[in-house]
Amino acid sequence: MGAGRSSQDGKTGGQDPDSLPPRRRGPSSASSVRERLARRPPEAKPAGETWTLAVDIGGTGIKASVLDDRGALLAAKVRVQTPVGQPPRRLIRALAGLVRTLPRFDRVSVGFPGAVADGRVLTAANLYHHGWIGYDLGRALEAQFRKPVRVANDVALQGLAAIRRQGFELVMTLGTGVGSALYLNGLLVPQFSLSRYEARPHMTFDALLNDLALKDRGVKKWNKRLKEAMGTLRWTVHHDHLYIGGGNAKAIRFDPGPRVTIISNEAGIRGGIALWQSSR
Repeated sequence: MGAGRSSQDGKTGGQDPDSLPPRRRGPSSASSVRERLARRPPEAKPAGETWTLAVDIGGTGIKASVLDDRGALLAAKVRVQTPVGQPPRRLIRALAGLVRTLPRFDRVSVGFPGAVADGRVLTAANLYHHGWIGYDLGRALEAQFRKPVRVANDVALQGLAAIRRQGFELVMTLGTGVGSALYLNGLLVPQFSLSRYEARPHMTFDALLNDLALKDRGVKKWNKRLKEAMGTLRWTVHHDHLYIGGGNAKAIRFDPGPRVTIISNEAGIRGGIALWQSSR
C-alpha cells in the first residue's frame, strides 16, 4: 500500500473552468435543491476530531465524501465521470471541482485503480493514458488540497473496510476489470493480483469476468463463469474467506455460500479511515 507524503509547497488550483463539475442541463428542481442542502457542511466540527476526504477512483466514475473519526459519512456521496484516456491533470481538476460542495477536511485518502507505491502510480490499465505511469498522485493531491494524502490500490482500500483480520482473506471486485487484494491476519500481501492469472486454460480472470464479458455473455452465463472462478480460487489461493464487491456484484444470481460475503460499494469510501489507522 502506498502512502503519500505531507508537504506544503504546492499551489492550489485556480478557478479553471475545466476544474468545475459538469453543469446539469434543464431547470433546477426541488430534488436538486434538497441534494445541495444534504451536502452542506455541518456548522461545527467537534473539538479534536479529524475529518477525512475519502476518494474512490474507478474506471468509470470518481466518488467522494467526507468521513468523521468513526467512518460515518458527513455528507452524501458526490460523483463525477472518470476522465478516461486523459492526462492525470484532468482527473485532478475534476476531483477539485467535485469536492467543493463537501465539508472541509483535514486529510485525504484515495483508492486508485492500479498498483501504487508511496503515492506514485505503477499501473493504470483502465485509465488508458501513458501519463499515469510513474505519476506521483499523492504529491499532486497534496499540492492541490494542501492536506496530507495517502493513496492505495482501490481494492486494497475496500478490503480494509470489510475484512475481519483473521487468516487468509481475499477481496475480489467485479467491474470494468477484475480487481483483487489478499490479506493475512489483516496485513496486505503486496503485489498480489488475480486479473492476469488463468482462470481457464488461455483465459485470465479478467477476461472471464470483466464488464465486457458480462455484456457479451449475459447475466446467466456470466454467473456460471463466476461460480467456476470461485471454485478455482478455493484451491489456488486457499483463502479462509472471500469478499466480492464492485459494481457488477449486483449481477450475482446465486447463493455464494457461508465463506463468501458480498460487500457494498461504500466500502471504497469507508476504507479511507482504515487506510490512516493501518499506517499508525
